[in-house]
Parts: sequence; structure tokens; C-alpha cells
Amino acid sequence: MTRIITITITLFVLVLQGASLKVYAQDYTSDELFQMARKAAFDDDDYPKAISLSKQALEMSPDYSDIRIFLGRIYTWTDRVEEAREAFQYVLERYPGHEDASMAITDLEYWNDNNQKALEYCNNGLAEHPESEELLLKKAKILNNMKRFDEAYQVAEGLTERHPDNQDARSLLRTIRYDSAVNKVSVSHDFSWFNQEYPNHLHESPWHIVGVDYSRYTKIGSVIGRVNWGDRFGNSAFQYEMDAYPYLAKGVNAYMNVGFSDRSAVFPRFRAGLSLYFSLPKSFEAEAGARFLHFSGNTWIYVASASKYYKSFWFNLKTYLVPGSQDISHSYTMTTRYYLGGADDYFKFSFGYGLSPDEAFSEQNYLSDYRLKSAHVGLGLRKSIKRFNVIGLSASFIRQEYEKDQKGNQLNTSVTYIRKF
Repeated sequence: MTRIITITITLFVLVLQGASLKVYAQDYTSDELFQMARKAAFDDDDYPKAISLSKQALEMSPDYSDIRIFLGRIYTWTDRVEEAREAFQYVLERYPGHEDASMAITDLEYWNDNNQKALEYCNNGLAEHPESEELLLKKAKILNNMKRFDEAYQVAEGLTERHPDNQDARSLLRTIRYDSAVNKVSVSHDFSWFNQEYPNHLHESPWHIVGVDYSRYTKIGSVIGRVNWGDRFGNSAFQYEMDAYPYLAKGVNAYMNVGFSDRSAVFPRFRAGLSLYFSLPKSFEAEAGARFLHFSGNTWIYVASASKYYKSFWFNLKTYLVPGSQDISHSYTMTTRYYLGGADDYFKFSFGYGLSPDEAFSEQNYLSDYRLKSAHVGLGLRKSIKRFNVIGLSASFIRQEYEKDQKGNQLNTSVTYIRKF
């Protein structure tokens, strides 16, 4: 008897709950239920509740496409693939090429390794919305994943030309380059000229640095081997360097460098460098690291920088700090790039105060304990030609202290050619 009473009460409660839910739903419009579903999903991480509220809203407004796409997205996130596909197809049957539905079903197929189906849905969406940034970006990703590199590159390059502030597109363009051309050889020549204010041995004997390097992109990042030949102070020497740019974690990359030379009158006998790069919200990036130079003695240099993308511009403010016996010397450089299209197409302008250990022409100024003062301004151009060729040109003017309280003018020029294959 007790069991019968318990079952009866339970059924009665369930009936009351069902009735109350129905009344509850009827107390709200489909828009209000949609907002409640979004809050349940995004604020509370309660996907079952979000699904229930979305279904109630669709009972009132079955052709409300935004709600049905949202429901399909939740099904996608919870691995209910068939239900997600049905939700998106329902919208696309009524609104062919619907932009949001096309993006959602493209993501669904792409994430489930159905590249061909993803490409078909993406192309259908682009037929109705040919200028859609999101659909074009997705198409380039799919084509790259299918190893159709030429097509992927064309789509991504066109996207960056029309929307140079799209950082995802620019990053994808770099990825496509790496995926399709994992090897790179470059040759560079740096020339430093000194005016009559400098001692005779400088203005009569300009400096030359010629570098040849080979770079290969690997699963962990780029690895670069480099040989430099330098002619300074009437001496010449070779320097051998290795760089690496490993990927450490999501949003964290590194730069590592080590180098050796046979004559410290031209290059440091040993150099090393390490920096960590952190991707931050709103297109910011931060760097923190150190450099080590050994001539006849050791010099430690600490580096920090902050970068920001804004539309077609990239801004970078970098400082180098060198601890001394009595104080800390410091240098600052502001660099701005204006992108003309892809990652290898930009104008560059820079100015600053002090020295940079990352510039070969300034390494010699770390020989003495006294930190020579300088101010500089520079211009540069980098341009890709037929995808696999890159030309770089730059020039900088420096007002340089070559001895304490003795200054002269220095002009540096650089020419670089890069071939990818």
C-alpha cells in the first residue's frame, strides 16, 4: 500500500512539473527563451538547459534560424553530430547559402575531418556572400588542410589584401607558406659607412657583413642555420649561428640563438639569446628575454617589448637593459610596419635611442664598460614576389658616440633576398 502511494505521489509531482514547465515557457517569448538559452550555455555552461530552452523557443517559432543554428552549435560542441547536421540543414533548405548556417555546418564537417563536405558547404555560402571574411578564412583553412596549397594561398592572400587588419588571415598565410614551402635560403649584405668625424680607420674602411642562412620549418617551429662573414677594423672573420623559434604552448612561442666566432675583433666569440613571446587579448603581444655576449669579457643584456596590431599597422616598443657596476644602461626602439598585404609585404619605420644586441653592426659597442650613446632612425621595405621570393631593403641613419663625448654620423644599409622552396 505504501509503495502504491509513493508511486502515485511521484507521478503527480512529475505531471505538475511538466505543467509548470509548459506554463513557464508560455510566459516568455521565443526571443526571451533564446536569451535565456544563451545565458545557460555561455554563462552557466549548462548545455542540457540551453538545449531545452532552445527547443521550447523553436516550438513557438520553428523557422527562427538564429535559434536553430545556436541549437546546432550546442549539438556540435556536445558531439551530437547528426542532430547538429539536421539543425543546420533545416536552415539551409529554407535559406540556401545562409551565412551563419554555412559557417556552422562548415565547422561541423571540418572538425569531423570531412574536408570535401566542408568545402562544398563553404562554397555554397560564398556563392551568396562572396565577401564574407569568415567563410573565406574557413575556405583557406580547408584547402590548406587538403594540401591544395596554391588555392589556399590565393584565397588567404586575397583576404589579407582586402582586410589587412585580419590577424587570423595573416597568421594563416604564414602557416600556408610554411606548409607549402618548408625550406628557405636567404642571402644578405649589410654595409656601414662612417663620416669624417670618425677616426681614419673607420671612415676610410666601411664595414661589411655578408650572411647566408638556411631555414627549415618543423613540427615544433622554424630552425635556422647561418654563416656570417664580417670585415671590420681591417679584420675579417666568420660567425656561425643557430636560431630556433619553437612553439611551446597555446599563445606562447620562443626565440633561441647561439653563435660562435673565431675573432672577437669582428664578432663576439660567443653569443646566446632567449626570448618568450606571449599572445595577449586584443592583438597584443609581449616579449621577455635575455642576450649574452662574450668578447674578452661577458655582457648580459635583458630585453622586453610590447607589440600591437591595429588595422594595417603593427607597432612594437622594445627596450634593452644592461646592468653595470654603478647603474643600468638602457635603449629604446619604436618600430612601425604598414602592411600592404601579406606577412612579407610591408613598409617599416623605426627610431630610437641606444643600442640593440640583435643588430650585428652594433655588437661591437658592447666591448667596453662605458655604454656609447646613440640615436637612430630607419626606413625599410619588404616585398614578396611570386609567392616564393622575398626582397628586403632597409637604411638607417645613426648619430653614434664612438668614444666618450665624441660623436659621428653612421649610415647602415641592408639588402636581403629570400627564396622559399
